[in-house]
Amino acid sequence: MSRILHNRMRSAFKKSTQWTIVDKRAVAFSIWTGRSVLLHKPIDTSHVQRRKYGMLVARAVRGMLKIRYLVLGGALGGGMTLNKKYAEWKDGLPDMGWLNDLLPDNEQWDQFTTTLINAKSKIGDNLQIGVPLTLSVHIDPRLREAGLARAHELRDWLQQRYEDAVAAAAANNAAGLEEPQKIVNNLQSRPVPSSSVKSGGDDATAYEKRVHVLQEEVLALQARYQRELQRLEQENRELRQQNMLLRQGRQPAPRKIKRSLIDMYSAVLDELSGWEAGETDRLPRVVVVGDQSAGKTSVLEMIAQARIFPRGAGEMCTRAPVKVTLSEGPYHVAQFRDSAREFDLNKESDLADLRKEVELRMRNSVRGGRTVSTDVISMSVKGPGLHRMVLVDLPGVISTQTVDMASDTRDAIKQMTKQYMDNPNAIILCIQDGSVDAERSNVTDLVSSCDPSGKRTIFVLTKVDLAEENLANPNRIRRILEGKLFPMKALGYYAVVTGRSRKDDSIQNIREYEERFFRSSKLFKDGLVTASQVTTRNLSLAVADCFWRMVRASVEQQADAFKAMRFNLETEWKNTFPRQRELDRDELFERARAELLDQSAELSAVPPPAWEARLATALWSAAADRVFANIYLPAAANAMGDVATLPVPRPVKVCNAEGQSAQTIWLDPYDYDANKFNTAVDIKLREWAESELPNASIRAGREALREEFTELMNRAQDSDPVYEPVKKEAVEEALRRHQWEDRAQDVLRVLQLNALQDRCVSSRGDWDAAVSLMDSAVKDKLDLTHRDLKELTGPGLKDRWLYWQYTSEEQSRRNEVRAELERLGVARPVLAYDEVVAVRDNLRRKGIEVDNDYIRETWKPVYLKNFLQRAQTRARDCRKSFYLYSQQNGNGKECCEVVMFWRVQQTLRTTANALRQQIGNREAARLDRELREVLDEMAADPELKKKLLSGRRVELAEELKRVRQVQERLEEFIEALNKEK
Repeated sequence: MSRILHNRMRSAFKKSTQWTIVDKRAVAFSIWTGRSVLLHKPIDTSHVQRRKYGMLVARAVRGMLKIRYLVLGGALGGGMTLNKKYAEWKDGLPDMGWLNDLLPDNEQWDQFTTTLINAKSKIGDNLQIGVPLTLSVHIDPRLREAGLARAHELRDWLQQRYEDAVAAAAANNAAGLEEPQKIVNNLQSRPVPSSSVKSGGDDATAYEKRVHVLQEEVLALQARYQRELQRLEQENRELRQQNMLLRQGRQPAPRKIKRSLIDMYSAVLDELSGWEAGETDRLPRVVVVGDQSAGKTSVLEMIAQARIFPRGAGEMCTRAPVKVTLSEGPYHVAQFRDSAREFDLNKESDLADLRKEVELRMRNSVRGGRTVSTDVISMSVKGPGLHRMVLVDLPGVISTQTVDMASDTRDAIKQMTKQYMDNPNAIILCIQDGSVDAERSNVTDLVSSCDPSGKRTIFVLTKVDLAEENLANPNRIRRILEGKLFPMKALGYYAVVTGRSRKDDSIQNIREYEERFFRSSKLFKDGLVTASQVTTRNLSLAVADCFWRMVRASVEQQADAFKAMRFNLETEWKNTFPRQRELDRDELFERARAELLDQSAELSAVPPPAWEARLATALWSAAADRVFANIYLPAAANAMGDVATLPVPRPVKVCNAEGQSAQTIWLDPYDYDANKFNTAVDIKLREWAESELPNASIRAGREALREEFTELMNRAQDSDPVYEPVKKEAVEEALRRHQWEDRAQDVLRVLQLNALQDRCVSSRGDWDAAVSLMDSAVKDKLDLTHRDLKELTGPGLKDRWLYWQYTSEEQSRRNEVRAELERLGVARPVLAYDEVVAVRDNLRRKGIEVDNDYIRETWKPVYLKNFLQRAQTRARDCRKSFYLYSQQNGNGKECCEVVMFWRVQQTLRTTANALRQQIGNREAARLDRELREVLDEMAADPELKKKLLSGRRVELAEELKRVRQVQERLEEFIEALNKEK
């Protein structure tokens, strides 16, 4: 076949002598020799054969060989299809790029390998046979002692658990070799069924199951403590590294101090503590509930490893919710949230102070006759070996109210307990007293109503030592711890002993007593319950694990809820207050404080003329009634007594000192004696200046200060009206507290007495000012008198016709009496008896019966009106009498009223000048200090700020601030939690 294909058949062909055909394209010339070189082999025509039958076979074979192309093409297409399907399947897989952020890169692996090699070499250098390995890490001695004690305790406990497990396994192996009768004898405390064979088999199965559970528990504990040991080794390596750097003279890189996870979580709960219970507060916490005196506080103290709460002594111990944040730290200390003091829990004195502080805070939170309060008392406890969690101790549930309690105490406690347990993420730590009958429990029904499935409830049986002594049926405790006695479900059931009814027992003594009891107790030695269900240490581990499991499962959901709430609030703010900043109460208060202090500083910049004008106005407003009612009117009435008895005007001759007739004057019955008037005025003015005028001047100065401050506040155009109530309240309180200097009153008294002694009006301007003062004062008093008369006598003719006003019967009677009195023409302030009788007789003739007192009562406003009208006329007449007064050298008697008003006016001017100087020099600065004190007190009173700063704008800004704070804290906590994972 090969010969046919290659056409090399052995035939007797002869070679031809023809020339060889050469292709010119296959000829090239060498550049070295210049001769031609054949690029291809020449074609030998002698070998070219004609087509024969062999070529047909060759073609058939070649067609068959095309199958390879089909196979190759199919393989290629299938490969491409497979590759495409693989790419589609790969794209459908989830993105696992986040593993690159979690797993270390090559450089970090190299560093870790180098660190391990160095550590191995260094440990090998320091390790000697027969010599114990010591670490040269220099740390705090107290921390070292605490760590060593904790390590010894852990080692002893592990050894004990290991021995118990080995003993249990040995007993299990021995049980298979012994006869069934021995197993039955070991379990005589259990109730024996009727069938002995079936009972023996069931008991053996139960015993094997308990041993298996114990073995699994030991393995789980070993795994848990192995992880703890690895963590301690990691910390030890870090300490060694820092120690080596310090020995080499290099300082380790400073690291930012990070807060622990539990502290961050507790801060979030503190932010939420002030909010009302609702959908916003769904973060996990451990809620300690139980009946009164069931041992709730004692369980919490055993978990915190310190007796930090006051004892009840038969009375209610917990009166308010107490939130305790447990975290691990180098020293065993406690601290309140709003206090900087740390209580050393290893000192009895600090423990006593802490218990007193807790009791004091509880009693202060109970106000208004209440027995319990909803105000949360927040405190944190740090110490070596403490499990990180947040617990809330609530008042115990009671069934009967005593006479010393408020009427709603029982309902208030149930409502508070239910409010905390209704949180779907709250872990309910149900405390039940084991020394009392189960039928007396009040809290189990409440717990079962809030958590019927028992997915977040942990049941704790306290006082088990007393229960073992008192209960006749030991199977009752087993049924309780198996969850078959109480009508409730729980995640776990635990039995603890938290005390021996001794106040002076320490936590260590109680723990040792608890361990001895469970080692020697028949109930727990015989295996009625597992070892993991006893001791407060196991309880603390279980509660901490459940707490953090609940936190990890729900915290991100709560963060999303707060994020949505923040978005809604921000949207509402943008639509309601588009061009305003989001200022909460504190920021608004600070802005109001700054503006108020700026306005207070402007008091010193008020011009002196403005101060004196305002002070003069305030002084006259305070002194006007006194001047009219106690000085002017009594002096005029006293001086009018002698001349008013004359029925008609008549001439009277006045003689000089030698007894000769000098001149003749006319005595007017409406005039009065000037000498008596001046005498009475001098006496009353002096009494007024010595007693009331200084105090009235200081009150007027305070009123002027208030008015000036108010005017400054009103002139502020850019002031925000939302914090105007704060400014007003602060100014009012500061002015109420502001007291003028005591010596200022004595200074004013001296100045006022000197001013009142001056009777000489020296200038025309002073005279005109005094006349104007008298005229305006008389006019104001006259207008007031007219209003009083109108109320007594009713509207006049004009008002009745134009305004359709009517008079009553009493007003008509008063009007008739007033008309008769005016016809009488008497100018004295007091009517004589015959004048009263005459008026009464005239009214009787008109058919109006009135008594004498009625007439005298009506005469007072009538006389005052007539007197003021005459005084107003005299004031107008005296306006042009200054020349006559000056010619008489101040001895004229005609215008003595003007002189009196000038003396009063001059005194008030002097007082205003003195008050202005006192305000500018001292009182303004003292008022500024008092204003700052008031503002500081207001800043420390949140209730007052909430009352003064109100409205939707403020409330919305407050909600936004709090939601942002909670969301930021939650995000920070979630980030730290993910890093710890």
